[in-house]
Amino acid sequence: MAWGLDEPPPYLSAHWGPPLAVSVLITGGAGFIGSHVSDELLAAGYRVRALDNLHPQVHEERCRPAWLDDRVELVVGDVRDPGDVRAALDGMDAVVHLAAAVGVGQSMYRLVDYTSTNNVGTAVLLEALVERPVARLVVASSMSIYGEGRYEDAQGRAHDSVTRVAADLRRREWSPLANGVPLRPVPTPEEKPPGATSVYALSKYDQERMCLLVGQAYGIPTVALRLFNVYGPRQSLSNPYTGVLSIFASRLLNGRAPFVFEDGEQRRDFVNVRDVARAFRLALEADGARGQVMNVGFGRSASVREVAERIATALGCEHIAPEISGKFRVGDIRHCFADTRKTQEILGFSPRIELEEGVAELGTWLAGRTPVDRVDLAQRALVERGLTL
Repeated sequence: MAWGLDEPPPYLSAHWGPPLAVSVLITGGAGFIGSHVSDELLAAGYRVRALDNLHPQVHEERCRPAWLDDRVELVVGDVRDPGDVRAALDGMDAVVHLAAAVGVGQSMYRLVDYTSTNNVGTAVLLEALVERPVARLVVASSMSIYGEGRYEDAQGRAHDSVTRVAADLRRREWSPLANGVPLRPVPTPEEKPPGATSVYALSKYDQERMCLLVGQAYGIPTVALRLFNVYGPRQSLSNPYTGVLSIFASRLLNGRAPFVFEDGEQRRDFVNVRDVARAFRLALEADGARGQVMNVGFGRSASVREVAERIATALGCEHIAPEISGKFRVGDIRHCFADTRKTQEILGFSPRIELEEGVAELGTWLAGRTPVDRVDLAQRALVERGLTL
């Protein structure tokens, strides 16, 4: 049962006062998702503090982003630094843990950076929380931990351990098979076993499990939200390892075709960042969320080719068709989209922003911008290391 600001939940009763007395620390709070979570929480009457190292791959100018609300107290520091984390936690009632290095391809050759930020950073935060517990911890997990999503065969039997074979991929046979017969992708539920195919995915699973394990051991109510493909305004346009819609937009705004792996028919679940921000607030508030793992997606899939065409239309670049490369990137999966029934039941969460509306909003925000296009550089790094087929 969820609570409102006029009725304190049991787990916050010791800290409860006027709405502005409920304080939430957001790690990675100056970033794309973090800043939207800040907006959502501020609108609901929370106080918000953000811990962020303003990494140049995301924050090129290394300064407070203009989109971060003035009411957010920004602490510039590193989640891997125990002193920075303890200082940021002082006086906080709850934590939303978003700080992470993001990117499937890059994680396959910058292993130390990814495991240091995601795994060690989470361990540092948890050690600090053991010393100073909070009323709730919500950690951002990822759909990437599933690897391939759930599939069914012609008889309706579920297949949860699907992998693709390099020999098939070299022949440009993209779809997973069972006994030589194509499988049908279906919504992926939380009970599907993990099947991480990249260092990034493995690190996100570690983040999730560490938070839930330590939370249970030390009585810190913890929730893990497995985010699917989040998109919307404020996503870094010059970061070639960010969300696919922003990567496509960066190319288009430079008059270049979006670069699409495989045949473009791989399917993903695109969920707007404002819907995601609301899910985080609900995860802080819903009594039944404690100890739970939940998908946060739209619950409907779209092909990568389709979203490339949609963002081109939104930017007035319909004449620029996506470049369908026919190449495979190590660590990529074919299909994965969310079964959202558990999230609806526990959080009462249903996404409100349709893909068409969200892409149009993103196009408006992008108007007049000319980001630095670093996609070719990122692709070259993969090719040099043999990470594309």
